[in-house]
Amino acid sequence: MSAAATQRKIRVVVAKPGLDGHDRGAKIIARALRDAGMEVIYTGLHQTPEQIVETVIQEDADAVGLSILSGAHMTLVPRIVKLLAEQGIDDVLVTVGGTIPTDDIAPLKELGVAEVFTPGAPTQDIIDFIRSAVEAARVGGSDSVV
Repeated sequence: MSAAATQRKIRVVVAKPGLDGHDRGAKIIARALRDAGMEVIYTGLHQTPEQIVETVIQEDADAVGLSILSGAHMTLVPRIVKLLAEQGIDDVLVTVGGTIPTDDIAPLKELGVAEVFTPGAPTQDIIDFIRSAVEAARVGGSDSVV
């Protein structure tokens, strides 16, 4: 059996933190990731950072995609990153999508966000980024199904 055949599917939590009530983009991304062969767990609207981190833990996620259109990304993302660190979770890829001002991208990456996708980002770019980043992380560890 090849190494690719023994690896489990990439598991991605797609989450809408905060009071943002618009989830069309998150649903489009969730469907695109699923169509690309990933297992997607969509948390729904109005999730707290604590709920999102709990879902990441319960679902043994490889990645979490945070969709934020409300402008609260500089409050919510640091809280989620901090909660992940407090739980000892340092192997989950964190991405952010939504209406993120260019000036906020570098500070988000300094917090540990792997990539920020702004409106108009091709879904294939998001798929390719998550796939390559998770596969690269797996090469460093042993995440094969035995």
